[in-house]
Amino acid sequence: MSGVLHVLRCVGGSGLAGVADAAGVAEDEAESALIDLAVAGLVTFERGEFGGWRITAEGKAADDKAVADELDALGARAAVQVAYQAFLELNPELLDLCTAWQLRTAEVGRVVERLGDLHARCSVVLEPLVPLLPRFERHRAGLRDALSHAEKGQLEYLTDRLDSYHTRWFRLHEDLLVTLGTPRH
Repeated sequence: MSGVLHVLRCVGGSGLAGVADAAGVAEDEAESALIDLAVAGLVTFERGEFGGWRITAEGKAADDKAVADELDALGARAAVQVAYQAFLELNPELLDLCTAWQLRTAEVGRVVERLGDLHARCSVVLEPLVPLLPRFERHRAGLRDALSHAEKGQLEYLTDRLDSYHTRWFRLHEDLLVTLGTPRH
């Protein structure tokens, strides 16, 4: 249940399928967890075209505590901080690649090639976190999946889908921030 809460914290809001995908669980498992979290007042569901599951202020506080306790219990704060600093060095490059793709200022094949190189370096950054905090493998696998689609010519996986490389990168960034208790600037 806390994994689903944390995922919702990192994605900001989503429908059931998006929560299940991000959490790496079946939809029925995600739905059960979301209902339990809603009963506890930690998440809410909004109807409508732009509705979906959202975390409440109480849910954010509960997730903050759970993540801080997890880091303390595992002694993983320093490893996450090192990974985050390395990630920050890669982040501008990802933003430049997305801009080049969206504005078509670079040849598509070159963008995908450079994204592959960036992905390899990001995987190295995440490598030490995976044994400590296995949820970071979901980020790495999701990025790898989006890159694979882009390399096969499905270029909407660069920036134009909810499971695009750019969206998954944003979620990884958010998870690193939330894990460290650092507000987004």
